[in-house]
Amino acid sequence: MSTDHQIINELKVDNIFFDFIDKEVCNGLDISAIDFFQSLSEILIKYQNQNINLLKKRKELQSKIDDWHLNNKRIDQKKYKNFLEDIGYITPNPGKFKIGVEEVDDEISQISGPQLVVPVTNQRFVLNAVNARWGSLFDCLYGTNVIPNRGSMTTSFAHNLQRVNRTAELACEFLDEIAPLKGASYRQITSQVKYTGALIFNLNDGELATLINPEQYIGLSDNGNILLKNNDLHFEIVCDQERSLHKSGIFDVILESAITTIVDFEDSASTVTDEEKIHAYRNYLGLMRRDLSSTFTKNGHTVSRSLNEDKEYTDLNGKKFSLPGTSLTLVRNVGIHMTTNMVRNLDDSATPEGILDAMVTSLIALHDLKLKVNSKKGSMYIVKPKLHGPDEVKYTMDLFSSVEKALSIRKNTLKIGVMDEERRTTLNLKACIYEARDRIIFINTGFLDRTGDEIHTSMMAGAMRSKNLIKEEAWYSAYEQNNVSIGLECGLFKKAQIGKGMWAQPDQMREMLDNKMVHLEAGASCSWVPSPTAATLHATHYHRFNVFSRQQKIISKDKKTNQDDLFIIPFLKLPDQLSEEKIITEINNNAQSILGYVVRWINHGVGCSKVQDINHVGLMEDRATLRISSQHMANWLYHKICSKEQVEKAFKDMAIIVDEQNKHDPNYLPMSPKFNCYAFKASTELVFEGVKQENGYTEDILIKYRQKFLEARS
Repeated sequence: MSTDHQIINELKVDNIFFDFIDKEVCNGLDISAIDFFQSLSEILIKYQNQNINLLKKRKELQSKIDDWHLNNKRIDQKKYKNFLEDIGYITPNPGKFKIGVEEVDDEISQISGPQLVVPVTNQRFVLNAVNARWGSLFDCLYGTNVIPNRGSMTTSFAHNLQRVNRTAELACEFLDEIAPLKGASYRQITSQVKYTGALIFNLNDGELATLINPEQYIGLSDNGNILLKNNDLHFEIVCDQERSLHKSGIFDVILESAITTIVDFEDSASTVTDEEKIHAYRNYLGLMRRDLSSTFTKNGHTVSRSLNEDKEYTDLNGKKFSLPGTSLTLVRNVGIHMTTNMVRNLDDSATPEGILDAMVTSLIALHDLKLKVNSKKGSMYIVKPKLHGPDEVKYTMDLFSSVEKALSIRKNTLKIGVMDEERRTTLNLKACIYEARDRIIFINTGFLDRTGDEIHTSMMAGAMRSKNLIKEEAWYSAYEQNNVSIGLECGLFKKAQIGKGMWAQPDQMREMLDNKMVHLEAGASCSWVPSPTAATLHATHYHRFNVFSRQQKIISKDKKTNQDDLFIIPFLKLPDQLSEEKIITEINNNAQSILGYVVRWINHGVGCSKVQDINHVGLMEDRATLRISSQHMANWLYHKICSKEQVEKAFKDMAIIVDEQNKHDPNYLPMSPKFNCYAFKASTELVFEGVKQENGYTEDILIKYRQKFLEARS
């Protein structure tokens, strides 16, 4: 009798998954599928119980914190901190140390720039993101709201010409700032340029101009574009007055943009079925083998995309050289709380998906470790989300060591990016970095998940402020500052990235340009953006501001963050004075956000997308945004700021709005008027069961209802 699996050591492995590893992943590698799964079995035997015990510790700590808040209605900050130390929530300070990570690519250690995050499940999006290493500044200025009144296809030629001229003016202003000329502006340049070991521009008045800093001139591309460098970032000037519709001979400026890209198996991805997970692994395999491609239809035309080739140049001495055509790729594995049935124990119980991710993505990365195309230094970069404190970081480091031994990889090849997005990690960040000191290449603040955990951890303490006001609280600024100061104290300067969170409004590029510079000023060497366009525009910030100089100033000042502010819970002020109108507005906003995201997750398996908010502004939503919205509603419901009836009405009213916002999508399945579909049920359960959800995570409910939806359609 045939089965759908085979037994290897202590594992049941699905046949389809085995065949994928055997015929696709191991093809070209010096390891067989049998050897791989035997090693996986040994690693699961060694680490599975540790994984389970760490999750038990989370529950135990949360239970003790809940009890403390129920018995201490008036919070004394000193007593509260002592309590957290007594129960082991806060761990001892490891003392002075510096990280010892080695063989880190320059894109992480030496260059400050934008970072993209993209769901690994969509080949087209992955290719767009990884290929966003270079982007046209003219296209990004012209095609966004950086310049107001974009118009449409029917807009007059005069309007479009005016927009072209404004695009050129902004680009020339940018060049004047980052690579200034002696006594001239880029507005005056004609297309005739002389290259005599130095860069000499002809101006429209017959004069000549050179760079104030001649060392910025690096060379020429094969098609004659001028390559310059500023703040360790390259950019090309395209001179062609014949093609220009404006006065300057500057036809375009090509910026080095998304320096690094995280391909994401976690918050922005939805992989419920085995087929979806294998598809995700296959896409990552295509990246590591450099053969990922996508064919799709756009505006009635068939379009094919693949990975960009490196860019070729000639330097001032006539010597050929190249620059990467793609971003350095990092991969985000799932958290330790996730499980999979694709590989099961002999008793048919699920295994930790995070262990499987570590093994499979590392096996896949062997292809690049041979080619050294993605990582020139021969390293693999794994971003690990949702780690709670140093014990979980240490467990992950031990796991990485075992994976390296199993796959015959050099010690410390597997590097880690630690997401500072859980409260216990923030309060013990230095200890977390210490545990990962020989592997750490990245720490990043994640406000949305961090806020969701803040709310859930202090759920019993009281009602929280309105969602948009939580950033005003002392803990938030302390959290952002602590991340940078601790990172620099531990020696991350020019060794590892210190990152900041996502700009969530992909259509609001003017606002991003006006606001996102604060991340650089805070000392962040990378910051997340939602699109290739946003990466190119955000790159202008890194040209205008030297992050490493700011980090040096922070180090020299040696100013410590007031960590006591991290313990201040963002309570609602005077809840008895909160008007019913404000309550309804808040729960409507949360309900609309939840429904808009969940309906796509359940019905279409989309883990990240642009979702219109209640004011019809497009926002990037993923499970982190869902966590904060659902936990916030659960908190208000638990503390009786709102009633169950009000929440139910909010969901029904907002479902009608979400249906209307999606009415032009032919594949959309409306939630109203019956309000009994799986997407609606999942959305309400996230709130009504929110207090019970471990750490406020949303995956269990999403996966349950996605599976129900798929079963109903099969």
